[in-house]
Amino acid sequence: QPGPISPDAPPTHRLGKYDFHYCDLLVDWALAHNMKVKGHVLVWHVTTPPFVEDLSPAQLRNELKRHIFTTMGHFRGRIKVWDVVNEALAPDGSLANNVFLRKLGPSYIEDSFRWAHEADPTAFLVYNDNKVEGMDGPNASKSDGYYRLLQNLVQRDVPIHGAGVQAHFNAAGVGRQRTPTPRMVKNQIRRIGDLGLKVNISEMDVRVSKLPPNLRQIAQRQIYRDILMSALSEPSFDGIWLWGFTDRHTWVTHFYHDDEPLVFDEDYGRKESYYGMREALESIAPGGVVGGGNVPLGLDDLDGDGNSWGHMWMQPEPEEGDGSNAKTSSNSTKDVGDSRPDWLQT
Repeated sequence: QPGPISPDAPPTHRLGKYDFHYCDLLVDWALAHNMKVKGHVLVWHVTTPPFVEDLSPAQLRNELKRHIFTTMGHFRGRIKVWDVVNEALAPDGSLANNVFLRKLGPSYIEDSFRWAHEADPTAFLVYNDNKVEGMDGPNASKSDGYYRLLQNLVQRDVPIHGAGVQAHFNAAGVGRQRTPTPRMVKNQIRRIGDLGLKVNISEMDVRVSKLPPNLRQIAQRQIYRDILMSALSEPSFDGIWLWGFTDRHTWVTHFYHDDEPLVFDEDYGRKESYYGMREALESIAPGGVVGGGNVPLGLDDLDGDGNSWGHMWMQPEPEEGDGSNAKTSSNSTKDVGDSRPDWLQT
């Protein structure tokens, strides 16, 4: 990142100065242990240092290009997959009114991908966003905007190879925070795959602390299992990244609330969600059934027993006028161009 990611860190003015020491330690350790590394992320307004607001459009364009070339050039041959642009969409599917859009216009997304490809022509380049996992789901407008953005990039022969859907799910969510069904996820992956792009689940975790304790493990296992199993049924799906692996170390605690969103507990023990994810992966192993396991993929989202997906744990939508401030799936004027990160929109 071009600046500090800690909210408590002092602002940086190190324009054009880079220190890759700790990043090198991490990347080299991973490669030495036969692991692959994905670069995240080259262009994201949320972690861009505030001083870029003082740059002219020409200066910002030059610095953004230099940042992409410097970072990708340093890791060329070691990092072969990059999230190039992250979270450039507002909740209504329009472009987020961030510093790059205001100063450079919509072309900053296309330019970033072209620069990234020029910096490393062998790299696999990805656009990444949140609340875009399901077609015709709780966030239909944003998911549609996501598809249109990708479609436009492909039609303009922009060097983009993949699409990341983050999958930061809230099992107790209502309105736009509701978890999409496996059918919605499958259909979103399918239409993006039809553009010729690969699709990955890029940052998955599942918050459960707002559910009754007896439902948390049930919900988390089903979401990990069924969402991944539905994704694996699409040929364009090429992988899943979890946003951490143990509840001992999770961003959720710092940005939302105390929770247990991952597949290993705080003592590194395997949780029910681990076994759910393993069961999904077994569906593509010899003897497995791709898209099997009683995962509802039909238009009615009903399983083989006639139950709605998530019926054991999914929370009812609040009644109108009950005092709840939960956002619904419909859009408002506040959504247009909203560039705040997801944790500030809840």
